[in-house]
Amino acid sequence: MPAKRAPRPDIAPPAWSPGELIAILDEAYGRAPQQASHEPVFELVLTLLSQHTSDLNSGVAMHRLWEAFPSWDAVLSAPIEAVEDAIRPGGLAPTKSRRLQALLTEVRERRPDWDLEFLRDLPLDEAKAWLTSLPGVGPKTAACVLLFALERPALPVDTHVERVSKRLGLVPPKMPADKAHDVLEAMLEPEQVYAFHVDLIQHGRRTCHARGPKCDACPLESRCPKVGVG
Repeated sequence: MPAKRAPRPDIAPPAWSPGELIAILDEAYGRAPQQASHEPVFELVLTLLSQHTSDLNSGVAMHRLWEAFPSWDAVLSAPIEAVEDAIRPGGLAPTKSRRLQALLTEVRERRPDWDLEFLRDLPLDEAKAWLTSLPGVGPKTAACVLLFALERPALPVDTHVERVSKRLGLVPPKMPADKAHDVLEAMLEPEQVYAFHVDLIQHGRRTCHARGPKCDACPLESRCPKVGVG
């Protein structure tokens, strides 16, 4: 089991322990069990397509990409216009199609068989470093691949996790998202990472909205510092 990093001394203790938060939010919303995809390249591509769009749109774009091309090699050999057309439902297709081919080019150069299972056995920091050295891959994308494809305890911090964490006082309001990944992950035991990620996303989507949060219906309202809530 990976050693848990020591919390940063400049981060104030939160009002809840991670275990308390998970228990409260699990009771409020329920949570599906973790099911790994075992497809790291698929998760890389899906996370790229999910940028600046909804899960529904990115899912449609991914489905259309896989219908149009039978393999990652086929995506790479296709004209850029064909890739762009396939992923159009996900938005920003001209930009994402070029980023997608650049990403896949680098992956194939390093791993011609498209097999990224070796990341399962690397120390977690090394696995993150390998992924973030790919073009267009940041901490969130790397964490998504590790958590959802390989069941490794890497925490993706999307807009919901970032917003809710800051409102709850888990991280400072002005902390950049890339730093929040490490700070939040250090608070968690490896077995808590998936639950924390999913629960905070559900809370952000259902209750702690960016605008007009439903504080009167919030299961955390009694101890919430309401940081950044107008």
